[in-house]
Amino acid sequence: MRASKTPVLRGALFSFLLLVASAGASAQAIGYEGARHFLNRVGFGATDAEVRDFAALTRTQAVDRVLSGARREAAQPAPAFVDTPPMPFYKYRALSAEDRMRQQRLNVEQGLQLREWWLAEMIGTPSPLTEKMTLFWHNHFATSQQKVRNAQLMYRQNVLLRREALGNFGAMLHAVAKDPAMLIYLDNAGSRKLAPNENFAREVMELFTLGEGHGYREQDIKEAARAFTGWSLDRDTLEFMFRPAFHDRGEKTVLGKTGRFDGDQVLDILLARPETAEFLATKLWKEFVSPTPDPREVKRLGAVLRDARYEVKPLMRSMLASDAFWDPAQRAALIKSPVELVVGTLRTFEIQPATLRPAVLASAFLGQNPMSPPNVKGWPGGEAWINSATLLGRKQWMERIFRGSDTMVESPTMRAASDSTTMADTKKAVPDAAQGLEARYRRAMDRGMQTYAFDWDRWSRKLGKGTKVESLVLATAAVNAPPEGAEGAERLRALVNDPAYQLK
Repeated sequence: MRASKTPVLRGALFSFLLLVASAGASAQAIGYEGARHFLNRVGFGATDAEVRDFAALTRTQAVDRVLSGARREAAQPAPAFVDTPPMPFYKYRALSAEDRMRQQRLNVEQGLQLREWWLAEMIGTPSPLTEKMTLFWHNHFATSQQKVRNAQLMYRQNVLLRREALGNFGAMLHAVAKDPAMLIYLDNAGSRKLAPNENFAREVMELFTLGEGHGYREQDIKEAARAFTGWSLDRDTLEFMFRPAFHDRGEKTVLGKTGRFDGDQVLDILLARPETAEFLATKLWKEFVSPTPDPREVKRLGAVLRDARYEVKPLMRSMLASDAFWDPAQRAALIKSPVELVVGTLRTFEIQPATLRPAVLASAFLGQNPMSPPNVKGWPGGEAWINSATLLGRKQWMERIFRGSDTMVESPTMRAASDSTTMADTKKAVPDAAQGLEARYRRAMDRGMQTYAFDWDRWSRKLGKGTKVESLVLATAAVNAPPEGAEGAERLRALVNDPAYQLK
């Protein structure tokens, strides 16, 4: 009997020692490199002062600080146009050709202003995690201005995503399902009982909750589509309106449940499935931890989310404080998105340009145009961010900032990779003048970039005593060592042009 208990006792002792070791690591200060890793994952390019401020904290203290600072509203004042009533579609269709073209150009301009505002919020917000999560949900509930064609509605959706970014996923799902921009984007505004549109029902299962191929059948989609009939828009205000005459009140069977369901009840059925919480945990893991989720951790985090009734903060707290997140092997495991590269560079090096339009256009040229994801699946992320064309574009962006040279050139490959960019919006709006407009945008970008020049002397004076620039700038060792004898600005240029700078 004694011999048979030995393996059990050894296993229990091993588990206990692991728990003690983990607790010990959690109680230690995270240090400079740990703080840099943490802040660059939960935000956009930390400054030296921010890293030094967090370096003395423990894991738990660092996580609790960023979560307690979460916001529900933007800090930057919104563009003035968001308070003007959106133009109803029937009035737009009644415009003359000349007035319609003028309105299209206005839509493009307002879209650019909206993107500039959002990037300004990413740079200046006191809660970078809030904006990181708002961008995450924008990609999750992908909606494009190209189809919505209304910057006011895109702004309202952005406000909604920020309000629940670290709030309750269930509340956000229900709100997004009735969001005017989403109703237009997935064609549900005209769905009626005699002709139910299946687009939203399909994507709400495949992309928003259960995940592709997880626990639903084609018949479930058809039945759910009936539940969302009648969810429409007021033709004058473009606000959500339920049209009872268009709603299918009949009995429906969705995922084994039968009843006279409406859309909200179908969403609750989806939220009750364990696949939904695990699907969200998987996506958040890929965003914040590593490209390859740990199945056991996914199940654990999914259970945390369900137990918290879809409150997002408990999941984020558990994930960001986990050993997996802080494992040194996970550092530099993720590729910076174009927005992270552009915004992070401006934040880390405290560059304050006169206008953010060149930054908006640069992100678009590199393959990520906020408010215009490529399709309903959003940006694939990960290794898809990098190819020969976008890598060249990233290098040119850094050169423009740190040398003030090299105009950004969009290659044919790069143009194909970023079909949903602002340039594409412009060409659709005014096809006859597309080349001239694109040239003007590029000239405007070049002029605006003159205020993006990096000032080494000003920046280096702010560095803390003993700060190693490599530790702030890179998530891992440089692939190519800086030239022998390089110091100051020359050494920094070598570091930001190293492939390791593209990682976080």
